[in-house]
Amino acid sequence: MSLQAASRRRRSAFLGASAALHAGAGIGIALAPSGWPLAVGVLAANHLAIALAGIAPRCSLLGPNLSRLVPGARTGVVSLTFDDGPDPQITPAVLDLLEAKGARASFFCVGRRVERHGQLARELHDRGHQVENHSYRHSHSFGFLGPACLRDEISRAQDAIERATGRRPVLFRAPAGIRNVFLDPVLEKLRLRLVSWTRRGFDTVSQRPDQVASRLLGGLGQGDILVLHDGPPVRRARGPVVALEALSRLLDALSTRGLRSLPIAEAIQGGGD
Repeated sequence: MSLQAASRRRRSAFLGASAALHAGAGIGIALAPSGWPLAVGVLAANHLAIALAGIAPRCSLLGPNLSRLVPGARTGVVSLTFDDGPDPQITPAVLDLLEAKGARASFFCVGRRVERHGQLARELHDRGHQVENHSYRHSHSFGFLGPACLRDEISRAQDAIERATGRRPVLFRAPAGIRNVFLDPVLEKLRLRLVSWTRRGFDTVSQRPDQVASRLLGGLGQGDILVLHDGPPVRRARGPVVALEALSRLLDALSTRGLRSLPIAEAIQGGGD
């Protein structure tokens, strides 16, 4: 499936059912006012389900969510992804490790960090990787923003990345994977596709490279989307050494297993090769 085809997305059946439930509850209360406690209870349960879906990064109830490469993507391929960069202390070392192993990746970059380190973002692009959108500020309140604020936050990152790299992102990953019901319509208007992951290493919290690599390698198979970090959170948490050692082990394991890493958009659009 191409990214262009994916842009003609269908609305979430879950959200459609939620809208119908709200309408039905309103009609029900109008026709039988004494039944309002039941209606309110049902709506409360529905809102709880929406909230839980929003904090489950791989959930697709709020809209299409790519958690692994689609059927028909290139064979023998996984996609390494890196969040929260670019960072002048970590990203160059990540680039060198990837180049040494012939691996290419998707970097989900924060817009304002791209503005600060535009040359580094350009280097990502020039060395064969794809720079994608991870919001402008990476705010902890991202999942609570309304439509206008979401559009501004994502659009600013789009513009910053395009200015630095000459390429406009086609993929978006929400900060910490947290979303709300307003995000999917915004992404559709901006022609962006939401991406989560198949497995992640928790390299921002772990002190042991072997544990990080093990989380990514356990059950690893063709089509998986893997998450590591190349941004300041890695430095603040445990230092870059853990993330870099884990990446080195992961790249060696991919080679041993006959797998290669390509950027997500390239792996999907090149399906059948």
